[in-house]
Amino acid sequence: MAISWLTVLQSVPWSDVISNAPKVADGAKKLWGSMGRKSGATAPAGSDLSPAEDQSIASLHTRLLAVEAELASQHEQLLASSELIKALADQNALLIARAEAARVRIGRLWISALLLGGIAAAGLVLHFVR
Repeated sequence: MAISWLTVLQSVPWSDVISNAPKVADGAKKLWGSMGRKSGATAPAGSDLSPAEDQSIASLHTRLLAVEAELASQHEQLLASSELIKALADQNALLIARAEAARVRIGRLWISALLLGGIAAAGLVLHFVR
């Protein structure tokens, strides 16, 4: 049974959608903010090694710090994404539940209309038979 879009849109709990909209927007802002943020690496302290070894170790240390910072940034992005996905999934589940309730209600209305139509037809037949 096809449900018209107007019926679906009318059965949407817009107050819930509107009340949850700031949470979704904040989640999206956090996600975009954490994606655009890059943290730099700090230089390591000096040591008793030769300049070539010290430079090599410093380069490796800098690269390691950069990789750790990127990993932390990606972890934050993952958490922000999961929060946003959870909020959207909750809203989607609510929307689906309301759409299903509307579908059931429309089915009951069709059955009621058919029964009333049958009763009206039977009444007309009885009226013309008498």
